[in-house]
Amino acid sequence: MTIPVRAPAEIAGRRAIWLAIAALVMAFMLPPAALVLAVFAVVAGIRAVPQLKADGRPVGTAVAGIAVSSVALLISATASALQLYLMDEYSAYSECMKGAGTVSSQGECFAEFRKATERKLPEGVLRFLGEGQP
Repeated sequence: MTIPVRAPAEIAGRRAIWLAIAALVMAFMLPPAALVLAVFAVVAGIRAVPQLKADGRPVGTAVAGIAVSSVALLISATASALQLYLMDEYSAYSECMKGAGTVSSQGECFAEFRKATERKLPEGVLRFLGEGQP
């Protein structure tokens, strides 16, 4: 029987912040993956705090990891939910773009996509997200 090896407290704190930063970056590229990574980062940060306190080290890195991963969790959860909600519109846009051979037809695809999302989302949401006209 082997005894589990516990990582030094300093490494645990750094692990939490690096996972949190990775989750924040991934939230803008691949939100579902960032969701999972952010959960791991929160857990790593929560587990690092008692280790750091027991070793008499500052808990700043672990707390920062928890804070950043919480923001990443919020962003990725919102983006994932929005993607699921607009799944049909994204599929129609994707199919339209496959058949679009010119720049003007691609513009028409985007215009159709925009109209479809405006019908489905509450008024002002696209403006809030920076995609709507002022």
